[in-house]
Amino acid sequence: MTPDEQSDENKSEELEEELNNDSEKDSDSEKDIETDIETEGEEISQEKGDLDTEAELDRLRFKYRGYTLEELKKMNMDQFIQLLPARARRSLNRGLPPRQKKLLERLRRAYRAKKRGKDLLTRTHVRDMIIFPEMVGLKIGVYNGRVFEMVDIKPEMIGHYLGEFSLTRKRVQHGSPGIGATRSSKYVPLK
Repeated sequence: MTPDEQSDENKSEELEEELNNDSEKDSDSEKDIETDIETEGEEISQEKGDLDTEAELDRLRFKYRGYTLEELKKMNMDQFIQLLPARARRSLNRGLPPRQKKLLERLRRAYRAKKRGKDLLTRTHVRDMIIFPEMVGLKIGVYNGRVFEMVDIKPEMIGHYLGEFSLTRKRVQHGSPGIGATRSSKYVPLK
């Protein structure tokens, strides 16, 4: 072996040692970076989780045309009318007929009583009354031609008519064919 060959071997050994040291340093720094990333990721995910729940709650909160229920209750009648569909807007712009004014006053009395702890039921035949934000939470008995159906006013009902929630016709449920039925009318298909 010549001295040049020995120096080449020494150099190669030294290079390997340096590479090993560098790789250990790199792995240590990678571990540090990974832990930093994990802790940052946890912090971000917690913040994101908080933001997600807030965004989710905001999304689930009731809104009518972009306004919350509290904002709708604070609006005056003219501002609220501008948010309604055309048919309801037109009928309200023409003014409330006396029977609707009377019902509205009775509902306001029921709302004041509800604030005091009493739960009043208001019964009415006025099916064409538009539901206002101030009616939310009240119980109204709406006449359907036979009985007064209980309607619990929810925020999603705003802008609809009372009559939409008290149906006047029942669903037809046919029974078995009667005594005088013909053979063809007795046929009932199997499902």
